[in-house]
Amino acid sequence: MRTDLLGLTADSLAALTNRGLVKRAGKEAAPELRTDADGTVHGSFPDGVAAALPPGGLDVARCTCGATGVCRHVVGVVLAYQRLPAEPAPEPLPWSPGQVTDDELTARIGARLVAAARRTERAGFTARVRRATSADPVPQVELAAATVRFLVPGDLGFVHTDAVAGTRDDVVALAVWAFRAADELHPGVPEVRVDVGGEAGAGAGSGLEPALALAGTVLREGAAHLGQGLEATIADVRRRLDAAGSRWPLLAVGDLAEQLAAYHDRSAHYRPELLASHVAELHARHRAVTRPDATLRSSVLGTAEAAETPLRRARLESLGCRIRGLGDQRIAEVYLAHGDSAMVLVLRRQWDGDDDGVAPARRRIAGSTLAALATGNLVTESAVRSASRTVRLATGRISRTTVSPSRGDWDELPPSLLVTDFAALSRELDALTLRPIRPRVEAELVRAVAVARVEAVAYAPGDQRLDAVIVDRAGNTATVRAVHTGAAPGRLDSLAAVLAGEEGELRFVSGVVGRTAGGVVIEPVGLAVGGRVVVPDLQPADAGGRLMAAADARHEPLTAALIDTRGLLAEVAHHGLSHLPPTYDDRLAAAAQRLTVLGLHRIAQAVTAFAATRTRDSDEAVERAWIDAYLRLEVAVDLT
Repeated sequence: MRTDLLGLTADSLAALTNRGLVKRAGKEAAPELRTDADGTVHGSFPDGVAAALPPGGLDVARCTCGATGVCRHVVGVVLAYQRLPAEPAPEPLPWSPGQVTDDELTARIGARLVAAARRTERAGFTARVRRATSADPVPQVELAAATVRFLVPGDLGFVHTDAVAGTRDDVVALAVWAFRAADELHPGVPEVRVDVGGEAGAGAGSGLEPALALAGTVLREGAAHLGQGLEATIADVRRRLDAAGSRWPLLAVGDLAEQLAAYHDRSAHYRPELLASHVAELHARHRAVTRPDATLRSSVLGTAEAAETPLRRARLESLGCRIRGLGDQRIAEVYLAHGDSAMVLVLRRQWDGDDDGVAPARRRIAGSTLAALATGNLVTESAVRSASRTVRLATGRISRTTVSPSRGDWDELPPSLLVTDFAALSRELDALTLRPIRPRVEAELVRAVAVARVEAVAYAPGDQRLDAVIVDRAGNTATVRAVHTGAAPGRLDSLAAVLAGEEGELRFVSGVVGRTAGGVVIEPVGLAVGGRVVVPDLQPADAGGRLMAAADARHEPLTAALIDTRGLLAEVAHHGLSHLPPTYDDRLAAAAQRLTVLGLHRIAQAVTAFAATRTRDSDEAVERAWIDAYLRLEVAVDLT
């Protein structure tokens, strides 16, 4: 009995080939079957075509039709074999991909790729392991480079990855080893994140030393006093980080360089808090991998990340779009859910000009309009995913991307992207690694949130902010929060209309989830209403007066004190330690006193220590004290 063929579902066949091929094979006349002693299944079709399926997977199948790759005849043989009468199969024993031996891995992918995987393991990597359940019987592993799914228990011939065939076959070995680690450390847990391998320990260098020297220069001189001569230094630091494969610090240095350039260009994109955060992040990542209880290097530095990964035929479901304005520039970000890898990718486009309202919706991207992409389903064979989960679509003659309208059926998304329980989401957010050392993944917290009902809607005219309280099926509440921007003048009006029920039944809100004042907050980018998707940022402004003003909410004293003190410390990155105004120390003392009164003693002590070092210690000690204080404030602001 070929249990591997019997275990293939229609979805598994579609993942290994494509859904259209499976449908075509199902309409073909059934072949005559015979099975050899070695298990090879032969199928003879009425038109004379013959296909053979030896054990070992669809890629070893043979067919006389001349097609390259797996053809409809091979799929037809599988479907015909599944329709044969057979004795009931025994109940399958519990199986984990971690049971696959290294010898089996070598026989499947070859010694060279196993050796490449071992090098990745020695550097260490992070994986999210999902065991088979009754709802999803396919175990899978989400890696940095690809998602690996084991479609048939015990058979490596039926392993599916979302990377283009042949580009990253070593991920099969990494996925097996991730399951071994999960089986050992977290047996029976349905979904778990594991760190695998890694040889870094206390005293080991981080490789970020050139980046830290650059950060030190920024702190000492400040954006206001740095000239153009720093460009060569930045380019050299980026080259070194790229050569070392340190993806997350590389992105941080890139953002730091953008902030410096934005200041010199007098761009609205410049913010001292962002510049200071990038400086502090580099130090946080360095500390995380060099302290005695060092965190795994790969997850902090991104060393296991491929710069780019071409995706095989991918189905992407849009969750909406956000439009941002930076001076005279506009940036569109389309959020695309990739169900096979259980992640959200970001398609980004930027242009000069002040096209606002519905004008951006008509812009062409990859052969389609922005509006179609933001409210549609994409099937593409030309997608390339970056380490930070941005995606680009090739536009050459041989690239193929089709777009069809979405009905907003987001309840079919993977559980990790779909929120039905706000309390569970709150626990997930609480368990996140601190932001300064998390992977720099775009749309990391974009989710589709199921809505049972809308409880209340309020508009704060002073902040130009709309807040709506939504309720899940269990009665838990969350806040949908949107702020007006000139780049999307119809955002608040269209959102208010949907929340009031004027557009139909609201089923889902997609957006960036987070925590504020202990509650779950969602910044919306899309709405599933009735049988369609509405993107507020692409709607025209409506002067119908739906927004009902309410009293403006003020920051809690604790939150306000943290934000104000963070802004005060961020002035160091702007002015430079060598150029701070004479009143700066007095302002530091007042800020520390304010924090002490509110009970934030450890943060107040860090601010006081920074002020004290400025009068007596070396530049290196002053920089360390500033990093200590700023990181404490950054984390505290994120957690309030």
